[in-house]
Parts: sequence; structure tokens; C-alpha cells
Amino acid sequence: MTKLNVNGKVVEVDVDPETPLLWVLRDAMGLTGTKFGCGMALCGACTVHLNGSPVRSCQLPVSAVGDQAITTIEGLSPDRSHPVQQAWIELDVPQCGYCQSGQIMSASALLAEKPRPSDADIDAAMSGNICRCGTYQRIRAAIRRAAEIKAG
Repeated sequence: MTKLNVNGKVVEVDVDPETPLLWVLRDAMGLTGTKFGCGMALCGACTVHLNGSPVRSCQLPVSAVGDQAITTIEGLSPDRSHPVQQAWIELDVPQCGYCQSGQIMSASALLAEKPRPSDADIDAAMSGNICRCGTYQRIRAAIRRAAEIKAG
């Protein structure tokens, strides 16, 4: 059994220690908001937070997580009240939506580190997240809006 701290709760899962965190979250725990994209940690669809930092869960073996806090899109807020989620909804960011949980997780980590990011900060933080629909301008606008919401 492997103990994990997921979304503020300690859980035990019976998985092979080399299983990627993505599949533990999705298959063993039923947290399907984190998406499988490329399987090579290149697209960002599988982004979750590990102790507040964005990581690609598709290539991270669960054995490497230890007791670090994992936050998934489901754990960002229970009612979509996180400023990034509010901005995404307000500006109607998603098109197909597949990459958006990873985009939101990367954006929320950025704003936790830099409450008023520049365009260069946004570009750097979001560069590893691919949106096949090309919603990059709306994503940038939503990050700016989330910063405003967060600032009050």
C-alpha cells in the first residue's frame, strides 16, 4: 500500500510503486480531471501540483511522491471559487477543454508565486502547456483577470 496526501486527505492505494501518478489519480482514485495527453510530459494536460509546484503526473512514478502534498484540479477549490477558475469561466477560455485542467493548474501555480505576472512571466510559466485549439490569447487574458480577482 502507498500512502498519498491528495487534495488535503491522506489516502492509501494499492498500486505498483512505478505506476505514474496520473494513473493512480485517475484509475485508483477516480480523479479524472487530470488528463492524459502525450504520456511523455511534453503537453501539460496531466499537470498537478506537488507541494504547490506544477509537475507532469504522466511521467512521475508514485514512489517518487512520498508524503508531498498533491493537488489536482478537483482539489483547487470545491466550488470553482479559485480566482483562476473564476477567470476561466468569466472569459469563456476553453474551446474543446481537454487541456484546460493542466492550463489552470499551471496558471494557479504561477499566480501563487507571482501575484502580478508580466507577459514574459505568463509565457514562461505556460510554455509547457499545449492547447491544440489555440486559446493562448484567452488563457493569457484569463491569467491577468485571475490576478485582478485575487488582488481584490
